Parts: sequence; structure tokens; C-alpha cells
Amino acid sequence: MKSLRFVLSVVLMSLSTLAFAQSDAQKTFDKLKTLAGSWEGPVTTLPPQAEIEGKLMQVSLRATSMGNALMHEMTGAGRPDDPITMLYLDEDRLLLTHYCDAGNRPRMTGKMTPDGKTVEFDFLDIAGSTQYGHMQHAVFTFLDANHHTEDWTFMTPGDKPVHAHFDLQRTK
Repeated sequence: MKSLRFVLSVVLMSLSTLAFAQSDAQKTFDKLKTLAGSWEGPVTTLPPQAEIEGKLMQVSLRATSMGNALMHEMTGAGRPDDPITMLYLDEDRLLLTHYCDAGNRPRMTGKMTPDGKTVEFDFLDIAGSTQYGHMQHAVFTFLDANHHTEDWTFMTPGDKPVHAHFDLQRTK
């Protein structure tokens, strides 16, 4: 009888642990939320884009909606645009919606690499016109608590990619 109670206790504890286990999407989202703050750094582009190449960019990341969304905002001196990107969970998926200055809203799904240092977002779908191109891919790489990189791929009309690399240091 004691062994039956013991086995039953172990089974119940195992089930309760499974019920409270975080999904990979939740763990990845929680890791991204550690980027909340103000960041600054230069951008490099390939092929080179004269209007932004080498410019200093400011990035703000802020948890919002009671922690259910992470808002990413990017600005740069002399740049009229101010694209906003929202990162959030949709059940067991990590999603990114980019409100692009090209007038559309691409969505991407994100996953953490096995080493836990990089979150990669792949294109899912898009709302709005792709006449002026669209964002296709995004990668966030954690270097340390005060340094991360972002890599964004924009597909121009005719599906020619422009890659932008941001080397960002925490300012707040």
C-alpha cells in the first residue's frame, strides 16, 4: 500500500510539473523581454545603403500590455521613419509584427537557437501592399546584458534582399 501511495505521489508531482512548465515560446519571449531599455549603435548594410550606412541608430524596447507584448521602436538622426515592431505570444508561438515604413505589416515566427543566444524570426505572412518591399527576416543575438545585435532583412521589389546589421549597446 505504501508503495502504491509513493508511486501515485510521484505521478501527481510529475503531472503538476508538466502543467506548469513553460513553453519554448514563453521562455524565448521572457529572454527577449530582458532587452527592455534604450540602446544605441551603428548600422551597416549589404549592399551598402548610403542613406543609413554607418549612421547611429537608437532602439527602444519596452514591455507593454501588462507584459504581454514587447514594443521595439527604432529611430535615427535625419530619418523621417519610426518603424514599430511588436513581439508577442500567440498560444505556443512567438510572433513579431513589423509596422513598416513601406506601408505593410509582415508577421514572423520566432525560435531560440539551441545555445540560447539567438532568436531568429522567419517570415509568416503579410498584410498590405508589397509594392515598396517588405521586411522578411529578423535575428536578435544576445552578447551580454549591455550588448546585443539585430539583423534585419528587407526584400526590395523584385525580391532583392538588403541586410541591415545593428551593433547595439545599452544606454539605459
